[in-house]
Amino acid sequence: MNTFTVERLSFDSLSELPNSWNNQDYIELLRLMSYDSPEDIEPAELKAMCLMSLADLEPTEAAQLVLGYLLEDQLNAGQTENLAHNMLTEKLWEENPELGQHQGFFKATQLLYEAYNGKFPRTEAVQFQVQLTAADADSLAVFATQPEAPLLRLLAQGMPDNTLLKRLFSEQLAGTSFPEAKDIIWQLRQVSAADQSILFEVVSSAYWLDDFKYADSYEATTQAEEVVAEAE
Repeated sequence: MNTFTVERLSFDSLSELPNSWNNQDYIELLRLMSYDSPEDIEPAELKAMCLMSLADLEPTEAAQLVLGYLLEDQLNAGQTENLAHNMLTEKLWEENPELGQHQGFFKATQLLYEAYNGKFPRTEAVQFQVQLTAADADSLAVFATQPEAPLLRLLAQGMPDNTLLKRLFSEQLAGTSFPEAKDIIWQLRQVSAADQSILFEVVSSAYWLDDFKYADSYEATTQAEEVVAEAE
């Protein structure tokens, strides 16, 4: 086990994921909506034009188009159509059983919520910085590969016993195999590192990590993720 002092340095609620949509995305969506020469639109106007064009469609039609763009490799046409209808009332980034699609559902709903002035569910994410100070400098090696899992094990210990993460993933938190971790932590950035400490910035759904806002400073232990060699 590796022992750390965990300090939450900041905590913010977000309705949009940082850097989740860019101008090239808006151009591609406009092309899907048969907009002529979207690349000629002024960069500053692209998002507004994309939102206006989406709003000209029926909400489920727009949802189908955005989902198809984001999750084309993961959903077939029938699934996309069904989920587009569900998006109007369900928080698919929380309720869908496929964790690997949650971030895509969030991004889609965030854009559609803005285009339709709230007809879609409001998206809620969290962003925070957490500093981890190791009792032993060698312990920082647990974050060398697949850092999301050992980090989640530390974060969970700062949250209440009834928090969703602990209720659904108690075995993964206690063990050395937590493949779902990378689908729970959507964005992970190493801000800085020193001999015995590391500072991470985390973006995730409020569904999983909102309870971390109550954490202050505490001692916790974690273990590295077991790297399974792929069969040749």
